[in-house]
Amino acid sequence: MNKNKQHKQHKQRLCALLSTAIFATSGAALAPAAQAQQYTTDWLANTYGTLAAHAGNGARSMWVSPDGVIYTASFWDENEGGMAIYQNGKSLGSIGLHNEFQGGAITGNLTSVFAAMQAGTAYGSGTVGRYNRASGQRDLTISVSTWNTVSKADAITGLATQNALLYASDFYGNRVRIFTTDGAWQRDIAIASPGALALDSTGNVWVAQMSAGTIAEFSPAGAPLQTIQMPAGSKPSALYFDASTGLLMVGDQGPDMNIKLYSLAGTPALTGSFGVKGGYLDTTTGAKGQVGAQRFTRITGIGKDTTGNLYVLNNPWGGAWDLGRNGGTDIHAYDPNGNLLWKLQALNFEGVAAPDPATDASLFHSGTAIFTGTAGGTFVANTVDPFTYPSDPRLNMNDTQRDEHFGQLASVGGNRILVASGQNPAIFYFFHFNPASGYIAIPDGSLPGALFNTTFSVTGGFCIDSKGDVWAGLDRTNHIYHYPLTGFDGNGKPSWGHAITISTPMSARPITRIVYQPESDTMILAQGLAGSWDWTAMNGHIEVYHGWAAGNRTPGPVINLTSANPKSIAAAGHYLFVGYVHTVPNIDVFDLTTGQQVTTLINANPGTVDVGSDVDSMYGLRAYLTSTGQYVITKDNYNGSSVIVHRWTP
Repeated sequence: MNKNKQHKQHKQRLCALLSTAIFATSGAALAPAAQAQQYTTDWLANTYGTLAAHAGNGARSMWVSPDGVIYTASFWDENEGGMAIYQNGKSLGSIGLHNEFQGGAITGNLTSVFAAMQAGTAYGSGTVGRYNRASGQRDLTISVSTWNTVSKADAITGLATQNALLYASDFYGNRVRIFTTDGAWQRDIAIASPGALALDSTGNVWVAQMSAGTIAEFSPAGAPLQTIQMPAGSKPSALYFDASTGLLMVGDQGPDMNIKLYSLAGTPALTGSFGVKGGYLDTTTGAKGQVGAQRFTRITGIGKDTTGNLYVLNNPWGGAWDLGRNGGTDIHAYDPNGNLLWKLQALNFEGVAAPDPATDASLFHSGTAIFTGTAGGTFVANTVDPFTYPSDPRLNMNDTQRDEHFGQLASVGGNRILVASGQNPAIFYFFHFNPASGYIAIPDGSLPGALFNTTFSVTGGFCIDSKGDVWAGLDRTNHIYHYPLTGFDGNGKPSWGHAITISTPMSARPITRIVYQPESDTMILAQGLAGSWDWTAMNGHIEVYHGWAAGNRTPGPVINLTSANPKSIAAAGHYLFVGYVHTVPNIDVFDLTTGQQVTTLINANPGTVDVGSDVDSMYGLRAYLTSTGQYVITKDNYNGSSVIVHRWTP
C-alpha cells in the first residue's frame, strides 16, 4: 500500500472515530451522568468536609492535656468513636464506639483518659471507663453510681484527676467519690447535686453546683472549706484551675455566658472574666444571637496547655431528649493574649439548613442555627434564646422529637417564618424574627397545636410555601389542610386563617409528602405505603398537578421512581429533587413538566467533601432557585455532621 493511500485511509478511520465520539458525547449529554459538570458540591456546618478529617458530633465535655491534645466526649457520633481527639485544630482520630459514652464528663492524666459510660452499654451510666491514651483501648471500668440507667441526663456530672487520684461527681447520689486511678475507692464527700470539678495546687477539690450557682471547696481529706457564691443567675458549668496564675476559671451557662476568674488566695474573689458578657446574646458587640470570638453560647469545657493557650468548648443551645443531637461541637482556641487562634466546629447532626430566600441563598437556616459561606462555611448565629424564651420547644427535654434541627424557611414581605422539626416529624414548630431580637427565632406555636386549632398529627406531608401558606396532611383524614397566611403583626408574628380542606385525590392516597409552588400553581403529592404502619415511607409514586388552585385534579405528569427507598423530596422552579434512604446519597432531578429525569447529583468534589450515605429523614432536602437561575439544594449529612450544598445550573 502506498503512503498516500495509507494516509487517506488513516484520515477516513480518524474521521469515523471522531464522528462516533462526537455522536456518543452528544448522546451522553442527554444522560444524567454527563450533567456532573453543571453542578458543584460543597458543605456547611463542619470545619472539614471529609469523614477522615471532620469534627466529631455533639461534644458535651472536654479535657486538654498539657501538650494541647484535646479529648471530647459525645453521646453519639455516627462515623467515629464517641471520644474525639484533636490538636492544633485538626482531628487525630477517636476512641471507643460511636455510642459508648454518655458525653457529660471526661478527664485524663499522662497515660489515661477517663469518661462516663453510656446507659445503653453493659456498664451503664453510673460507670467510668479508663482508656489508654497510647492504644485507645479501655483497660478498666470503675463503678461510681448506682444510677446506671439514666439516658436523658447525666448520672456522672464531673471528673478530675490529680496525681494518682480520680474524683467523680455522682449527681443523683449527692456525693463526690474519690478513687485511685486504678479504681480503688478511697472516700466520699457529701454534697448536693455536684457537677464540674477542679483540683487546685494544694489538692483541694472545687465542686460546682450549677442550680445553686455555687462552687464548694473541700480539703484533700474531704472537710468542707470555703464556698464561692456566684452572681445572681450564674450557672457554673465547667471548671479549670490555672496553676500558672492561681485562678479558678468558671464557665457560666447563666445569662452572662462567659468565663469568670476567681483568685483563690485567702478568701476567693472574682477578679475578672474572659469573654463578652452576655455571650452570643449581647447586643453591644454584635446582633443578638450572633456567635463569634468570645461570644460564647453554652460553655461545657475549659482547658489550657503549657504554652498558655486557652481552649473553650461550647455546646450551642438546641436539642431535645436525645443528647446525641444537642447543639453541636464548637471548640475555640485562644492564645495567651486572648486572640482567637482557630475554631473547630460540627454543628449539624440529623438536620438540614434551608436556603434563605431573603438573601437569595446567601444565608442558610437550620432549626437552631444560621450559616453562610462555602467550604464549611461560617457559623453566623444560634437562634435559640434560653433566657427570654425558656419554653422554646427546641429546649424541651420531654418533647416527642429527638431534636428540631431540620429547618424550613419562608420570606414574605421582608418577614421570615422558620419551621423547625425533627428527623421524621409528626409535629412542626413555627418561629418568627424581628429586628429587636436580631437572629433569635421567636416561638409562635406548632402544628398540631392551638396556633392551627387542631390536635391531629401531621402524617400525610407538610409544606410551608413561598407565600407563607401552610399545607398539611393531617392524620388519617384523607384530606389536605390548607392554612392561608393572613398577615403579620407589628412585631413580625405571622397568623393563619382557618383551614381550607381539600379531599386528597384517590390516585395519590395515602399521601406522605406535599410540596406546593404558588408561583406556578403546582402541587406535588408523594404516595405512602397503603396499609403500612410506617407513615414516613414513600412508595415511589409521585403525582404533579399543574393548575391546582385553579381546580385541576388530574395529575400530569406522574413520576414512578425506579430507585429503591425514596425518602425526601423538594422542589424549586421547574424541577423536583428526590433523595433516598439506606441506599445511595444520590439526588435525582426530574422535570416537573415532562416528568423525565434530567440528572443525578452525587458528588462533584469527592476529594474535599464526603456527601454521606443517604437521606435518612423525611424533610432532609431543601431546594431554592436563585435570581441568577442557579438551583441550590441542601442535604442532611448525618455521617459527616454537616450540610451538603449542591449548586446546579441546568
